[in-house]
Amino acid sequence: MTELGALLSVNNIEVIYNHVILVLKGVSLQVQEAGIVALLGGNGAGKTTTLKAISNLLRAERGEVTKGSITFGGEHTDALDAAAVVRRGLIQVMEGRHCFAHLTVEENLLTGAYTRHDGRARIADDLDKVYSYFPRLKTRRHAIAGYTSGGEQQMTAIGRALMSRPKMILLDEPSLGLAPQLVEEIFAIVGRLNENERVGFLVAEQNTNIALRHARYGYILENGRIVMDGTAAELRSNEDVKEFYLGLSATGRKSYRDVKHYRRRKRWLA
Repeated sequence: MTELGALLSVNNIEVIYNHVILVLKGVSLQVQEAGIVALLGGNGAGKTTTLKAISNLLRAERGEVTKGSITFGGEHTDALDAAAVVRRGLIQVMEGRHCFAHLTVEENLLTGAYTRHDGRARIADDLDKVYSYFPRLKTRRHAIAGYTSGGEQQMTAIGRALMSRPKMILLDEPSLGLAPQLVEEIFAIVGRLNENERVGFLVAEQNTNIALRHARYGYILENGRIVMDGTAAELRSNEDVKEFYLGLSATGRKSYRDVKHYRRRKRWLA
């Protein structure tokens, strides 16, 4: 994907934890304004670290970007704290449906507007808009978030991010632990938000099939490196992707676990 006109641009970054553990090695990616991009890979590939590097959440875990650069809206974000990144319109929805368990659903949503100073009326309008996309949350708005279902907590986390009026949301493993029907529902809402509200999404996801059905472009991470990228259609039709991530091959379905890792490296990195 060309960097020209990209709202988010990650250029050849390396990330080290505790001054010694190299996690990301020369990762580069771009997301256009109002784009949907999938960041794909197995557990431990470096997807979450990439998102945290972009949103400046690494320092809390003794991590740092030691090489490369990250820009959002043409501005370098490395000198900004996490709250300043949010004020510029970039927000991360963390893996694991992090909600304030002791607050109600509506109180959780309202915490998403903490960086705003445009008045209660506009915040109330945006709350109504969130409920229009997530009608289930309106029904459950007075429920304690910690006692709601996993799907409702994921919706609450995304709705809370929307309350900050973002230009782009970094969405980390939205399908994790959810039933397939709920995953489809959440990705459909992501698509409507992108189309109607022009919110961009960078989605880190292990569920390659659904991610490539909703994204326009994708990057595949392995061991902290980008090993393949292309349009969603190109990746869906690629034989390696079909075999190793979609469970399909020329001879029929194949389990990911049945494939030796060295074969993947030989094909993609040789």
